[in-house]
Amino acid sequence: MVEKEENDDVPDYRDPGDIPESELRIALCGLNLLGDDLYLRMQALNLSIVDQFLMGLEYDTLQKLNDQESTPMPEATFLSAMSQMWIFAAYELLRTWRQRAKEVLKLVHNGGLAQRVEGLERSAGKFHVAQQIRASQFRRALNDPNIGARISDDLRAIHIPMSQLEHLRISLAKHEVRGQKNSIAFAPGYSRINMWCGSLDYEIGSGNVVLDVVSRRDIADALRSTADHSSLPSEEHLKSFDIFMKGPQVPDRAARTCPSVVSSELDGRNRRSATDG
Repeated sequence: MVEKEENDDVPDYRDPGDIPESELRIALCGLNLLGDDLYLRMQALNLSIVDQFLMGLEYDTLQKLNDQESTPMPEATFLSAMSQMWIFAAYELLRTWRQRAKEVLKLVHNGGLAQRVEGLERSAGKFHVAQQIRASQFRRALNDPNIGARISDDLRAIHIPMSQLEHLRISLAKHEVRGQKNSIAFAPGYSRINMWCGSLDYEIGSGNVVLDVVSRRDIADALRSTADHSSLPSEEHLKSFDIFMKGPQVPDRAARTCPSVVSSELDGRNRRSATDG
């Protein structure tokens, strides 16, 4: 752990020993429609357990890097593998929760929640435990007049870390850039050891532009902080964030290198459209 001097511009990473294992689990289970689902709670617990293990591994890897002044390859390779698995698992848990949250929010707004509850309760039967849980969840939501506002707050709280997870997951698993069909991610899987906490820093990019550098620890800390809804980002802030994460709108290469070619092509298309009309 790096000792910080007063007014020193050092990232504020807490020592792993100061972070209770339950902190991440409690934050995740505080999301409406997650904490009252047995199976989603199990996944949240799994993430919390592995998070604690990884924080220790991250600091051990950083210590070895400092001691031998070169990358400890066995430790760094294992850390890379485990970090990516944690990122995939966190993404899938939150994707599943977000899908359910948006479904309930839509049903609240269009008045279809009662019908959905009745359908779930009829088809659950006596043995489909997961469907019984879902029916009970939706029944509680139906009886809560504030559920729409509370789910909306949860979605705002989780928006930025979820977006970072999506970018990383698509880069690591599909070697593509989020939201850009047939794109090629820049150095997917490449990472560097963060010099303050040992977690692996990944670049989130669009084309040749690096938009952000984020580590697994950054995302885990952001998820821990979602338990506090006292300073949620505004809708305007989230819209600006989403626009920024799309990256710069770079003109087509042909238009940059030879504008007359593109202009001629467009003129030809316009003439053909006029003829067709």
